[in-house]
Amino acid sequence: MHGVALPFRDYERHLGREFGDIMQRLGVTDAEAVRRTYEAESVATAHLAGEFAGIVETLHAFVAADWRLGVVTSKHVDRAAPLLARLGCPFATIRTPAGAGRTKPAPDPLLLALVDLGVDPASAVYVGDMAVDQESAARAGVPYVHAGWGYGQPTAPAPETVSSPRELLSLLPAKQLVEGSTV
Repeated sequence: MHGVALPFRDYERHLGREFGDIMQRLGVTDAEAVRRTYEAESVATAHLAGEFAGIVETLHAFVAADWRLGVVTSKHVDRAAPLLARLGCPFATIRTPAGAGRTKPAPDPLLLALVDLGVDPASAVYVGDMAVDQESAARAGVPYVHAGWGYGQPTAPAPETVSSPRELLSLLPAKQLVEGSTV
């Protein structure tokens, strides 16, 4: 439709970054038109996306324990909202590229989410599944746990990695959780 003939793996390599940043890295010249098409298709097909096994139960266990949960995602709000709504979880904050500050891997969205939550970076844990999540956490001074069930691989230095959402329950007993883009 837009004359872009790149293999999906080229796009996939940059997942976790804001869409416009990915388009720039791929050399797509009419990025705004591609964005409109991509976002419309993403919203229209959101019902086809499935949750990771155990994520709903894990998030609700944190809520039941009075944890304040937040989401920092590179998805725009129109794409993120239908996915997050299906989880039925009361997130205290949701930060998307439409908000203030720079996008991941800058620390801005994570730090702003922590301000929203009233949580000190040293008292939080950022759970993510992409290298940009790990970089954003490091730049924000927030401990990072890699969601091994997600889409990406961690980078050096190797962070603590959990293989399932359930593992988070024992790993993070005394921390506030900021959930990365793992849905």
